[in-house]
Amino acid sequence: MLKPKRKRPNDVNKLAYSVFQDAIRLTEQPQKPGKNPAAVALGRLGASKGGKARAESLSARRRKQIAKAAAAVRWARNLPEPD
Repeated sequence: MLKPKRKRPNDVNKLAYSVFQDAIRLTEQPQKPGKNPAAVALGRLGASKGGKARAESLSARRRKQIAKAAAAVRWARNLPEPD
């Protein structure tokens, strides 16, 4: 089945750009290598354990310290500069 044709822009500059983009798409581009499925699975496995294991190993006091430090960084970033 044929793809529906796109409506071409009326502006000459936009039309030229659109033709240029079409020409680039028609040339062969090198294919990017895919990810190794085994490595992806191992990464996903470790990620699913990491947060829970860390939360269980930290004391309530240490979690509170980490949260305070993170909040301080967030607030410092969002403050407007004085005039």
